[in-house]
Amino acid sequence: QLQLVESGGALVQPGGSLRLSCAASGFPLDYYAIGWFRQGPQKEREGVSCIEGSDGSTYYTDSVKGRFTISRDKSKNTVYLQMNSLKPEDTDVYYCAAAWRAPCSTRNYDYWGQGTQVTVSS
Repeated sequence: QLQLVESGGALVQPGGSLRLSCAASGFPLDYYAIGWFRQGPQKEREGVSCIEGSDGSTYYTDSVKGRFTISRDKSKNTVYLQMNSLKPEDTDVYYCAAAWRAPCSTRNYDYWGQGTQVTVSS
């Protein structure tokens, strides 16, 4: 059973930066696609970024390209989301999720973390 724990969410001013962490336990992340999603009140869940387990290919939704960077540290079994030039519209709860032996295009994520709040406000 894979367990995911997010951390790093905070209140930050517009233009600021945060780094979210998704720490996994129970199985190496090499076998999972890891996606970052976000969702706010009365909003649909949105896929933000993903990194594939097989070769580390990365993907981003258009609204965060050039600002966010996803990466992984195999030694720590952790995936990170570096968020720069944050905007108020980035405010949401951010979740990481894992899909077993699947590409980032999958709709079937097997495991989810509990979420971490990111608030961008002056």
